[in-house]
Amino acid sequence: MSQAPTLTWQVGDVIISRVLEVVLEVEYYEKYPFMAAARPAALQEIPWLYPNFVTPEGHLLLSIHALLVQTPDINLLVDTCVGNDKPRKITANEALHTEFLKDLGAAGCDHLAIDLVVCTYLHVDHVGWNTMKAGNRWQPTFPNARYLLGSEEYEFWAGSDAEDQLPVMEDSVAPLFAAGLVDLVETDHRISDEIRLLPTTGHTPGHVSVLIESRGEKAMITGDMMHHPCQIARPDWTVAFDEDQNAAAACRHAVLKELVDSPTLVIGTHFAAPSAGKVVSDGDSYRFVY
Repeated sequence: MSQAPTLTWQVGDVIISRVLEVVLEVEYYEKYPFMAAARPAALQEIPWLYPNFVTPEGHLLLSIHALLVQTPDINLLVDTCVGNDKPRKITANEALHTEFLKDLGAAGCDHLAIDLVVCTYLHVDHVGWNTMKAGNRWQPTFPNARYLLGSEEYEFWAGSDAEDQLPVMEDSVAPLFAAGLVDLVETDHRISDEIRLLPTTGHTPGHVSVLIESRGEKAMITGDMMHHPCQIARPDWTVAFDEDQNAAAACRHAVLKELVDSPTLVIGTHFAAPSAGKVVSDGDSYRFVY
């Protein structure tokens, strides 16, 4: 499914731009479902998901993108996708060769002008462009930036022997420490007057979302507290990769209760275009409007 590489929103004095890497169609598989409850028939009960977020066949559309957040003082990049030259299971073990850095520049910021990078957590599709290949080495893609990584999140994965995570840590996290560019921060860290982190744990132990506030306007970048807009209508629907499914569902319920019928712009880290909107009441549940 073709989508524009960039989408842009303004929150007070802050400009937020989506920089697209790839859109995936996730088909439902009985044996190893990504989201066990999201069967095609169950998705049909949520008509507002079509056509932007679910295909006619009942496949979930998931966008992998970064979010460029520009205040009057800093250029911040939130999550860095899968990255080029890194064969991963999420891309069928094929290495991507995208124009991500060119698209980032077109969105208004050359990669050398990024001041800060935030990874909402450390899975494969949130850290990939932390580094880029130079010969046979991985070097930081944003050499003039400080990389803000959650201390609890880093400690969890640094002590893990999960087979899929080991290469991610090796090529997309370790080179940042070798270059001296990492600041380990708490889950409620304040980045600037306009931007702070919000603990939204459950998907992983140190997962965070990002809150933006400027001139009375607000936005939230979800991270993987929600993977897909169907979880707005069905907060109890969890994904196979949630480290603690009960905690992840409880976190969604709590956050949605705060967001519903408020003016906060919700920007989904994996929501396909239009990617951002408001959460409103819908009977005894919620709906996403954009």
